[in-house]
Amino acid sequence: MPLQELIKVKGNQVAPAELEALLLDHPAVQDAAVVGVTINGEELPRAYIALQKAQSATAQEIAAWLAKKVAPHKRLAGGVKFVDAIPKNPSGKIMRKDLRELAKSEVGDAPVRESKL
Repeated sequence: MPLQELIKVKGNQVAPAELEALLLDHPAVQDAAVVGVTINGEELPRAYIALQKAQSATAQEIAAWLAKKVAPHKRLAGGVKFVDAIPKNPSGKIMRKDLRELAKSEVGDAPVRESKL
């Protein structure tokens, strides 16, 4: 696994493929991709989910379901976002760069403004 695919959460390495495999076990999930997103200066896992047809689930339900199966640093603290389809190249590889850009535009850090009195 290329090093840039690992998500560093509080010094722990999280493999997106591990979380994706677990998410695919959820009955409502058709496809899933996990990328790291920086929120408040901290990298966190964020899931992009394509639901099965005729299935419904909320972001909170999916995050809570996964939280019961993984260590605290592997929880989807970066959020869960529903998409129509996970972007993949013709060989079927998840286009993580596109998802990272999307995540950054949705919840990525603005420059940190510290007030010093």
